[in-house]
Amino acid sequence: EVVQYVYRKYGRERAALAATVICYRTRSAVRDVGRALGISDEDLNRLSRMHVWWDPPGEIQRKFASTQLRIDAERLQRMMPLVRQLIGFPRHLSQHVGGFVISGEPLSALVPVENAAMPDRTVIQWDKDDLESLGLLKVDVLALGMLTALHRCFDLIEGYSGRRLRVQDIPPKDPATFDMICRAETIGVFQIESRAQMSMLPRLKPRNFYDLVIEVAIVRPGPIQGDMVHPYLQRREHPESVSYPSEALREVLKRTLGVPIFQEQVMQIAVVAADFTPGEADGLRRAMAAWKRRGGLEPYRERLMAGMAKNGYAPEFAEQIYRQISGFGEYGFPESHAASFALLTYISSWLKCHEPAAFAASLINSQPMGFYAPAQITQEVQRNGVKILPADVTCSHWDCTLIPAQNPASQPTLRLGLRLVRGLKRSDADAVLAKRALRPFASIDELAARALLSRPAIQALAAAGALSALSAHRHDANWQALGVERLPGMIAGTSARERQVALPVPTESQDILADYRHLGLTTGRHPLALLRASLIRRGFRSSADLQQLADGTRVRVSGLVTHMQQPATASGVVFASLEDETGIVNIILWPKVFAAQRQCALESSLLVVEGTLQRRDLVAHVVAKRLHNASDWLGLTRHSRDFH
Repeated sequence: EVVQYVYRKYGRERAALAATVICYRTRSAVRDVGRALGISDEDLNRLSRMHVWWDPPGEIQRKFASTQLRIDAERLQRMMPLVRQLIGFPRHLSQHVGGFVISGEPLSALVPVENAAMPDRTVIQWDKDDLESLGLLKVDVLALGMLTALHRCFDLIEGYSGRRLRVQDIPPKDPATFDMICRAETIGVFQIESRAQMSMLPRLKPRNFYDLVIEVAIVRPGPIQGDMVHPYLQRREHPESVSYPSEALREVLKRTLGVPIFQEQVMQIAVVAADFTPGEADGLRRAMAAWKRRGGLEPYRERLMAGMAKNGYAPEFAEQIYRQISGFGEYGFPESHAASFALLTYISSWLKCHEPAAFAASLINSQPMGFYAPAQITQEVQRNGVKILPADVTCSHWDCTLIPAQNPASQPTLRLGLRLVRGLKRSDADAVLAKRALRPFASIDELAARALLSRPAIQALAAAGALSALSAHRHDANWQALGVERLPGMIAGTSARERQVALPVPTESQDILADYRHLGLTTGRHPLALLRASLIRRGFRSSADLQQLADGTRVRVSGLVTHMQQPATASGVVFASLEDETGIVNIILWPKVFAAQRQCALESSLLVVEGTLQRRDLVAHVVAKRLHNASDWLGLTRHSRDFH
């Protein structure tokens, strides 16, 4: 909508999207070179699974040597140099996420313009950074998925309750909302849902809006690399320890307890403490944003050090400020940016706290977005008492919907939408809804005939359990779907005799696995709940158990791998998240542990971890010592994406 607005306002001949050149990384280089050399997709998929985005190119050789592959030595020797040569080489031109170039004359007279792959869009053929170098005006017209989710959430609330909420109607200082935030119950919340943010929340303990502004900005490379995070937390916990480098800097730093966190503060420090002119400070701001790409910070370092030394500031303080400036080159927040984001953080937190069913439904209806998949969103909302009904072709819509509770004080029930059925096209779902509006469906055969559904569409619905109302159980629905035929002028399918096959009722485990495979989530019990009795006998602890154990306890945990990260500021440490039926278990993998057990870590859907519990406040981590791939406990196969 934003893109079309720009085109309508300025005309297609005077506005075009900027482009970005996509270059080869390790995974794409391996795939393209491998295909060119005739290596099978199975082997390429295995190689791809063994690669994570933070791997340096030098890891390729070691991974190939340690992976079971059916690639002959000669082809492997040819492949390796080509992969290394291709990394960093341009692969294709892609549309920038929202950068527009707008001119007063036809753009084609200034720059080469081509039609984009998306309909009704044009793209400038130069990289976005080249446009800046040439002095062309590029305007970033960016949108946030959370704005869409909030709009849909307000619509859902109005639909089931009749009251229309607006942003300005949200109470600004709700204690229950801040209590929830301090407990780090923020899955799906804007900006504070990542593992790092959730670890910070119980320590920072936000109690007002400006605390959220700080929270949004502090977990960023700038403050982290500048070693500003721990000093801020220490001063927040012990206000008597707050001090300032000088009285001149008190006004600059007092709102953040003497610790510079925002870009504006760094610029003000340069002016106040190092005698920068406002123009020089603005040049520093521009250099902060571009130095990773073009360099150019070194002159400012010398100027900053000399100016601060002249005014009597310690070299350690000047060096710390410079490290933070370098961090802002990765990603740092202006205070105004953090404040606008914090507003959305609070609104999404309030909705999650007071309207959990509507908030969860709006997140699922707005996918893809955010840090968590629908599986994690639904599991959490179910743990908090919201009832979720499966997708059902007789009553589900395309989007998730809400069913009002009989008791107005209770949360509505969430009905999953057909959008979650893997392999079902939107056009097929629309046909089902249109025919269902005329009269209900009496059988699977009638559904297929009236909605003109192909066999793959019917099979997708059956596999996802969405035909349960028209069949005895999932196996019966799958059997009937196999017999559906579209014959001219008649409703045809399996005969009554064919349908009377004695098919076994699927077990709970089979239903749960099928849900994950064909919906990406389940409305039944969590897979770990099926194993819990056995796990307890073997000494395993759940996520909830960890909150009752002492720091330093040796533990054994297991869960579905939902995330694995290696932040640039983590010095090689890998963080994993395991989900069980009670919550999320946070895992720390030191570099040596991850390197020694890399294949197990990357190939497991269900992972067992033995290690030591670290607890501080409400934050619990398990420092891993040994890993075990337990995917076969539930018949899982890695990277079918069943649990992702």
